[in-house]
Amino acid sequence: MQTVQIEQANLKHLGPHFDRKLIGDIEAADISRYQQRRLAEGAATKTINLEVGTLRAMLRKNRLWANVQPDVKMLSAREDVGRAISQDEESRLLAGCTASRSRSLYPAVTLALATGMRYSEIRLLRWKQIDLEKHSLTVGDSKTEAGTGRHIPLNERACLVLGMWAGHFPNRQPEHYVFPTEKCGAAGDDFKPCVYATDPSVPIGDWKEAWEAAKERAKVACRFHDLRHTACTRMLEAGVSVVATIMGWSPSTAVRMARRYGHIGQAAQREAVKALNGANSESDGAQNWAQFQAGRVAALVN
Repeated sequence: MQTVQIEQANLKHLGPHFDRKLIGDIEAADISRYQQRRLAEGAATKTINLEVGTLRAMLRKNRLWANVQPDVKMLSAREDVGRAISQDEESRLLAGCTASRSRSLYPAVTLALATGMRYSEIRLLRWKQIDLEKHSLTVGDSKTEAGTGRHIPLNERACLVLGMWAGHFPNRQPEHYVFPTEKCGAAGDDFKPCVYATDPSVPIGDWKEAWEAAKERAKVACRFHDLRHTACTRMLEAGVSVVATIMGWSPSTAVRMARRYGHIGQAAQREAVKALNGANSESDGAQNWAQFQAGRVAALVN
C-alpha cells in the first residue's frame, strides 16, 4: 500500500512535465530539465530520484530506457540527512506534545523515542502486536522485509505510557488500532478539550498539524523521523550491539544505515578508541617511548 501511494505521488509531479509527450519522444535532456526544475522547487534529491525511478520503470516496460540511460544521471543524495535531538530538546518537545489537543501525540512520540519505530509502523500499530506483560512489541508491515515482523523489547517508559494509553480503551480488541482515528474539539464555556467520533477500526490519518504545533511550542526544529535517528544514535553511543535488529535493517544495508543514523559524537568516539589501549596503557606507553628514545641515541652514537 505504501509503495502504491509513493508511486501515485511521483506521478503527480511527473505528469505536468511529461503529459504532453509521447513516451517514445522522451529524451535524456527532458529528464535533466525535470530534475533541475524540481530542485528549483525545493524538492529533496532523494525525492527527485524516486520520481525519476518511476519514469524509468515506465520506459523500461516499453523497452525505451536503454536509449536514454547513458545520458541520464541520478542526483547525488546525502545519506547523513537527519539529526538526533538533545535531551533538553526532547523534554521541551514532550512538554509541547502534552499541551496538544491530539491526545495520541504524546504516546506516539514517546513510543518513537523509546523504540526507533518508523512513523507508519506506529500509526498502523494494533493492540494484538503489544504484550505489556512481556514488555515486547511486534512490528507489522514495514518499509523493509527485515523490518516486518521484528520484535522490539519495550523499556519501562514505553510500557508505562502504553499502559496508561490502553486505559482510555477498556473495550479494546486485538484487531483495534492503538492510535485510532478520532476528532478533537472543545466543550463548555471554558472550551475544555474533548475527543469524539473515535473509530478503533480505522487508524489515525496523521499527526501533521498536531506535530507541527507541538514543535512550535517547544521551539524545536526536527522531523518526526528524527525521533528514529535519536533512538538509533543513543543506542549506538551506549554500545548496543543489536541496533540493526531493533531498527529493522537488512544485513546488506546495516553498515550504511548505521553510518546514516548513528550521529555519534566525539566523546563516544574517544570512548571507542580506548578499547585499543593496552592493559597498562600509561606505563607501557612511557616505557615504550623511553626504549624508542634510547634506541635512537644508540643509533646516533654508533
